[in-house]
Amino acid sequence: MDSPSTQRSIIHRIKRWRVRSGFRLRRFVHDRLPEYFPIAYKLSLIITLLISGGMIMLGLVIVTNQTELLRGQMDEFGQTMVNQVAESSKELVLSDDTLSLMVVISNLGTNENVLGASIYSDNGEVLASSGANPSGDIINLYGKSTHIGNNSYSVAWQSSRDAGTYTSALAFITPIRFQGVIAGHALVSFSEQALNESIQHTISAIAAATILMIILGIIIAFIMGDRLSRPIHQLMDASKAIGSGNYGYRIQERRNDEIGYLTSAFNDMAKGLLEKSQVENAFSRYVSPNVAKQILSNLDSVHLGGKHMEGSVLFADIVGFTSMSEKLPPDEVADLLNEYFSYISIVCQLYRGTIDKYMGDCAMIVFGIPDNDEEHKFNAIACAVMIQRLVETLNARRIRDGKYPIHFRIGVNSGVMLAGNMGSPERMQYTVVGEAVNLASRLHTVAEKGQIIITEPFYKDSDINWRLLAQKHKSIHLRGIAEPVSTYIVNDITQTYRTTMDAQLREILSGKSVA
Repeated sequence: MDSPSTQRSIIHRIKRWRVRSGFRLRRFVHDRLPEYFPIAYKLSLIITLLISGGMIMLGLVIVTNQTELLRGQMDEFGQTMVNQVAESSKELVLSDDTLSLMVVISNLGTNENVLGASIYSDNGEVLASSGANPSGDIINLYGKSTHIGNNSYSVAWQSSRDAGTYTSALAFITPIRFQGVIAGHALVSFSEQALNESIQHTISAIAAATILMIILGIIIAFIMGDRLSRPIHQLMDASKAIGSGNYGYRIQERRNDEIGYLTSAFNDMAKGLLEKSQVENAFSRYVSPNVAKQILSNLDSVHLGGKHMEGSVLFADIVGFTSMSEKLPPDEVADLLNEYFSYISIVCQLYRGTIDKYMGDCAMIVFGIPDNDEEHKFNAIACAVMIQRLVETLNARRIRDGKYPIHFRIGVNSGVMLAGNMGSPERMQYTVVGEAVNLASRLHTVAEKGQIIITEPFYKDSDINWRLLAQKHKSIHLRGIAEPVSTYIVNDITQTYRTTMDAQLREILSGKSVA
């Protein structure tokens, strides 16, 4: 006998085998199921199963009732026949008139369903017999029989036919009574072939009707499934269109049911998304896309205030713009500003800058805010150099076209600044403020046309000076700053970065994307 530990080990292995077998079975079924099973097929399958199940149940009920009805009719007919034989034979049995008894049972042969008949004495002796009857003593037949009422009994037996075949038969037995005394017994046998054929015909007819109804049900189910799933497919197509950014997609079909309400709600949702997208696109044109994205992703946390961040800021404006705007028509001035600011926007995105605002002819660009950028200082200088080189190329075109050249002056500075929403609860703007910002603004005002001015600390930054070509400028006194500020003029960036910048400049001027 195994020890308890051995038994536990066997039980554990059996449980583990069952778990693994169940997992393999689920995996087998899962691997063979389609990943996508249309709802039309599901609805069709459900409707087909309901119709098929209903017809099968109805057929079973009809066949059962019909069988019971036919058997009841046969029992009633058999009782009537055997009782008639018993009534006709009682006096003949008492008189032991065998010849007359044979005439009585022979007359039953005119009925095609009657296989045979027998008359027995009270002690079970066969007095007269005709046709096929069950073998055995009458007493034994009573023992095998079923009481069906009115002193009548029935017993099932097999009647032999030609070629060793058998047919089902049913014998009805009743005592022959004379003045309350059993004088003998009467037996009449009937073939069940007609009954079985009637039942078989009934089953065939019901089966044919069931199959026909199932086929019609399948056809109707697929038609209904397709019609019911059609609006769902429309919603799927609409969802895909909305997911791909086509917010103008609408479901045109109108219904007055639950799907109609769902369709109407979907169209309203698509309209809301379209309006939201339009607002976001318009909003991103008034503020930097980075700022717009940050605000729209945190609408619940939009409030006044900010935080100190390390960044760089660039101010660039057009030299002599006031006098120029007085000489040119307003629409030409507007076109000029839009053209140059469009180029500045492209260059700004190229160097991960954020346009904080446009102030007349001046553009304020921030680097490293709101998105952190470890290269914000160099990106600010590279952006300034790219702007000046771009302006030089555009001026050459303007001169060829007989137009006045445009010159920018730029000031760049970096440091800690306060970044956030400034203004009032009713009207606020995301911007940067602080001493570093003010210094950059003042640097650009003292620059001359085509110059880029930075401070000495900015230039001497160990991560910056080896990448710039700059010359010492002068110390300047700025309003609000007690000590003079030493400045440098940036002429260019080193050749390592200049090659890439030249390629980008050509792509910008050719109208190609450089993102």
